[in-house]
Amino acid sequence: MNAAHTILPPAPACIVGPDGMPALGRHAGTLRGCDWHRLAPPYARGALWRRLHHKRWHYAALASDQMFCAVAIVDVGWMTTCFAYAFDRADGDMMANFSQDGLPGRFSATLAEDGAGTSTFGRAGVYIDLGPQGLSLRSPWLEVDASFAAPTAPALVASGVVAGGGVHATQKTGGLALTGEVRTWRNEYSLDGGTASIDYSNGLLPRETAWRWASGHDLDVGFNVQAGYFGANENALWLDGAVHPLAPARFVYDAKDPLEPWRIFTEDDCLDLVFTPVAARREQRNLRIAASRYVQPLGTFTGWVRSAPDAPRRIVTQLAGVTEQHFARW
Repeated sequence: MNAAHTILPPAPACIVGPDGMPALGRHAGTLRGCDWHRLAPPYARGALWRRLHHKRWHYAALASDQMFCAVAIVDVGWMTTCFAYAFDRADGDMMANFSQDGLPGRFSATLAEDGAGTSTFGRAGVYIDLGPQGLSLRSPWLEVDASFAAPTAPALVASGVVAGGGVHATQKTGGLALTGEVRTWRNEYSLDGGTASIDYSNGLLPRETAWRWASGHDLDVGFNVQAGYFGANENALWLDGAVHPLAPARFVYDAKDPLEPWRIFTEDDCLDLVFTPVAARREQRNLRIAASRYVQPLGTFTGWVRSAPDAPRRIVTQLAGVTEQHFARW
């Protein structure tokens, strides 16, 4: 088997080692110990620089036959924000779509220190609690109670150095068996039998950061690929209980009309998918000192994947997931 597709080594006990050196690369397990203040040269940065460049987010996608729901909490250092949406897959209606800003720390939001922790947000009638075992959300527009089963495949833990920034780390899960309920103004939707996936990211990022991203999961197959600030570090395929690294990804799509089909493939010939969007969450913000342009289409992926260039192809049909085009000046 190609060495790039061997099984990943286990995640370190702490992403920043006792000597202050980060455990760079891709691992399988749980991301722990994102103690960036402990970094030693040449990775060390001053306290003010770290404060201005430290970014964290915690994101969950919930997919069932009836519903697709996504929830995120983001801490950019000087402010926090959250967003959530719920899409009825049967009739194509966006049943809820909102965001709420807050202040970091106990005033509004507390982000988990690493992939083993829980993140919370609470402000203006919105409360979110997101952790490894589940998600609870209350708002005037949407309520979610979701429980995640223990993973049957290890998560991807990736750490790398970002140009213009510092060390960045992320934990991505494969598909997690899902139970619970989503409640909107119109209906109650069971999540039982669905699939959840979790993205936790924590790092020192440049003032301007951009990426394209795609993710889709069920219990047997799933993937996460990105092109942009983090290169191929977080590109991975989950197949039959194992996680496999993937090569750099290419995104072929119309940036001016992201609701047209996307083609996504990896340079190692292990993933080739067409994404068909059915809706999108969009947001453009300009706060003078910061700005973002964001669109996250949701839909389905069809094509094939495989664990290595010489392995048989696994056909993928109508796999629920998202793509994303994002620019942030933060």
